[in-house]
Amino acid sequence: MIIKNGAPPISLNSIVLFPFDDHSIPFQDGLKLNLQGSRGGHGNSPVISLGEAGEHDSQWIAFYGTVLRIGEEFWMWYLGQGPCLKWHQRVCLAKSKNGRDWEKPDLGLVRYQDSKHNNLVDMGEDLHVQACVIFHEPEAQDKNKRFKMAFETSKYSGLAVAYSPDGLIWTESSNNPVGGWFEMSGGAIVDGCYYLAGQGGRHGMGVRQLVTMASRDFEYWSEATCSGLRRGQHQPQSAGHGKNDGQQVHLGAALWNRGNVIIGFFGKWDGHPSNDRRMLTMDLGVAVSQDALHYREPIPNFPIVAAAEDGWSSKHRDALNLNFPALIQGQGFENIGDETLFWYGAWPEEAGDGVRVASWPRDRLGYFSPFDSGAWSYSKRASHFVSAPIDLEGKSAVLSVNIEGITEHSSITVELQDQSFRAIRGYEANVSKASKKGGFAQRITWNRHAVIEDIGTPVLVRINFVGLRPEDIRLYAVYLDTA
Repeated sequence: MIIKNGAPPISLNSIVLFPFDDHSIPFQDGLKLNLQGSRGGHGNSPVISLGEAGEHDSQWIAFYGTVLRIGEEFWMWYLGQGPCLKWHQRVCLAKSKNGRDWEKPDLGLVRYQDSKHNNLVDMGEDLHVQACVIFHEPEAQDKNKRFKMAFETSKYSGLAVAYSPDGLIWTESSNNPVGGWFEMSGGAIVDGCYYLAGQGGRHGMGVRQLVTMASRDFEYWSEATCSGLRRGQHQPQSAGHGKNDGQQVHLGAALWNRGNVIIGFFGKWDGHPSNDRRMLTMDLGVAVSQDALHYREPIPNFPIVAAAEDGWSSKHRDALNLNFPALIQGQGFENIGDETLFWYGAWPEEAGDGVRVASWPRDRLGYFSPFDSGAWSYSKRASHFVSAPIDLEGKSAVLSVNIEGITEHSSITVELQDQSFRAIRGYEANVSKASKKGGFAQRITWNRHAVIEDIGTPVLVRINFVGLRPEDIRLYAVYLDTA
């Protein structure tokens, strides 16, 4: 299936229509978008904590790292700082079965303080690493490059990369550094191209904006960066304006590639007019993209993960006067069972007491609900939306919805239309059958069709909110999967 929403024309086995993706759902009538902040805060404790005194991650833990699903486990590469007078973070590995309970395996690879009993991965030498974004390609022809790492290190003044057969023992590229100065927090692969999201490059609006580097082979990277998201560039600047003042994007974004849309969580830097960075706040914001280059905020300045009182009891260190609410995003999203999990940490790194996790019910980052706009209340048509055209490529498909609020007084109907917005015979709204209860993946059928089949034209998905109380409905996502 290929959706014509501005993304590269890639054939997908699964398409997800999120309410906050207005390129995949361009037509909307009588609907309001609501975003859902994460569950947590108020002293949210780490799922990976500091090591014992004297260990390599005992001083602080920074999550400018990566979480990946490897087989039936989840692996996390994070950065640990031991008792050292200088800034020297090392790459560590943790493992989990459920994303919440983590262990630090005894890898036996790297000697630290006269012992190899630790969870340090082998980087070839004792490097200081400021950030690492890792990709896993188990089907790569070169077995030694099935894991790929882009990292920032004090060894070079620019971007470096490394490769590994197992994610544990890494070999640097002989071409390092492969790019210019770049501070990143996330990455994605789109249509065979690698993208890194971070801050850096040379743009007229300052360093702290979301910019992107790209590479086709992981060795040769674009020298220029694409400026994809700026905040506050149209606001008048205060008399004391400086590099820490105002609305900015800190270290790009962690990226979650859902096929037809990329979801990014970014550092929502809100600097004080005095330009004193000790007075800033930094929640995590949300932006979306179709091409991993250009991003937009569905609701500007919305804190998808709020920093207020998050870990407030443990973040402060007496040696630092930095006890303000600020978070850092890591590269780590997963749907596990009925939950969506995202891993992150405290900022600045020196105040990081571990890695934390934010959660939502599965894929429930935001929803549509009908509303009465007042001026247009005389309209008698149902609140509804219509998707971008979807080419089924001759395949059969199953449609389901992630929804709540279905009752005897509130429901939905679903219609498939051609590109002229006319109903396709057999898939009209009045013969659609929706579940009479809510759920994460409620199947939609039609009188004569359990699946979508034998349609030779691109289709539009139209969903109507109907009943006496349609405003009770919350629709979080629509899924189209090949049957």
